Amino acid sequence: MAHAGRMALGVLMGWLLSGCASGMDRWVELEGTRYQVEVAADAASRAQGLMYRDSLEDGHGMLFIHDEQGPQAYWMKNTRIPLDILYFDNERRLVSQQRDVPPCSAGDRCPPYPSDAPARFVLELNAGQAAQIGLRNGAVLRISPAIGVPDATAGSQR
Repeated sequence: MAHAGRMALGVLMGWLLSGCASGMDRWVELEGTRYQVEVAADAASRAQGLMYRDSLEDGHGMLFIHDEQGPQAYWMKNTRIPLDILYFDNERRLVSQQRDVPPCSAGDRCPPYPSDAPARFVLELNAGQAAQIGLRNGAVLRISPAIGVPDATAGSQR
């Protein structure tokens, strides 16, 4: 009976630890700075983004993953947090930056903030983060293997 109890406790602890670890494994790294990220990889989560939130914890962000590289433009509809919007291509190289983008409560009248080049990945961070880490176009975004994005060199150039 004691053995079964220890085994059940071990299974429970393993389950709890794996759940905690999996959330912590969702990160990106940029210029040596690691950010915990929420991932928006489908149309519904990309459309929702960071709308209606009053804050974004320091060291956190949202990674948007598009199915293909192409022209991207994000807007701040119903977004209450000033953001840096960073655009990356298939190779995860920074191709465009929209820094210190202000919140917008004008609904469909909010202006778009387009990428200067085709992009597949978009990272939103608290405004000022790009300046704080000295971010320059060409910087490479590292994405945690737990997010499940294939290696940049294995992706196609659509």
